[in-house]
Amino acid sequence: MKAGIIGLPNVGKSTLFNCLSNSKAHSANFPFCTIEPNIGKVNVPDERLTILTDLINPKQTVPASIEIVDIAGLVKGASKGEGLGNQFLANIRETDALIHVLRCFEDTNITHIEGYIDPIRDKEIIDLELQIKDLETVDKQIEKISKKLRAGFKDDIKYHDVLQKIKNKLENSENLRVLGLEKSEIDLIKDLNLLTLKPILYVCNVSEKDLNTGNIFTNSVNEMIKLENSEVLILAISLEAEIFEIEDFSDRKSFLDNYQINQPASLKLINQTYKLLNMQTFFTVGENEVKAWTIQIGWNAQKAAGVIHSDFEKGFIRSEVISYDDYQNYKSEAKIKEAGKLRVEGKEYIVKDGDIMHFRFNV
Repeated sequence: MKAGIIGLPNVGKSTLFNCLSNSKAHSANFPFCTIEPNIGKVNVPDERLTILTDLINPKQTVPASIEIVDIAGLVKGASKGEGLGNQFLANIRETDALIHVLRCFEDTNITHIEGYIDPIRDKEIIDLELQIKDLETVDKQIEKISKKLRAGFKDDIKYHDVLQKIKNKLENSENLRVLGLEKSEIDLIKDLNLLTLKPILYVCNVSEKDLNTGNIFTNSVNEMIKLENSEVLILAISLEAEIFEIEDFSDRKSFLDNYQINQPASLKLINQTYKLLNMQTFFTVGENEVKAWTIQIGWNAQKAAGVIHSDFEKGFIRSEVISYDDYQNYKSEAKIKEAGKLRVEGKEYIVKDGDIMHFRFNV
């Protein structure tokens, strides 16, 4: 699963990407310093994994991870190819969720492509370009389905109606994620991979002094996205970059204490992105390895087993399940069994976040 970082040029996207992924994506004070998307694998912070590791003392510990993609800045006219827009929009289409960085700080040393700071205008610029691209996709599909309907293929009537509903929304300059489509309708249009239907997290990039309080820019963003049912995270990305340059643990802790920060906010961003992707974690534990596995919320045990190996899914017999809380309370599998807290579940069991799983299979 991939989350793409989007926004106008020069808002802090590549710097944020570097903080999240420990990569060294090029960032500079001019537009389009990023052309090809940078892709980084990011570990998901999880205190439960640390506690399980302490209890079991395995030879290795493997955290869950997600992919973060740093996509070049979009500009007005991107949907018509301005600023290599078609290429960048194609990069967005390949992601599963979006992190939209909005500049919410004043700094005369860092140029803004629109000349002055206004995160609401910046958001609307990006929204419009994504809406136009979605409208192009939907129009092409409506034309294709209309021909089939005229030829007597009535099975596509519902699909046509959903496309028309979407078209009306886009023509009204609204994002599809606020349309409130039913699951059956979303399933019909899933293959179109529409840009404004992707879940989104807004990151307000502020100066250090506004990190804890926000400012007039962040207040306006919070007000604007209320109808979207999306979340806003306030980050001082330049400060995050400084934190991740400090390698010594004690020096980093002193730096965080100085700014009254418990942990880098970028760690919170990773966890929020994980949830944005509708992901959850189950664990496998043993003397050799404690590992966190990533699955979609709502997956059953048989499908979850396939994440480990396809043979586990094909030959699934049963799963032995321990809740994380029980493992933490009883400290060992032997004591868990004595207490009768190990459960045997079938293939239709819906895996819960934090479950510790052992799969039995036969191929």
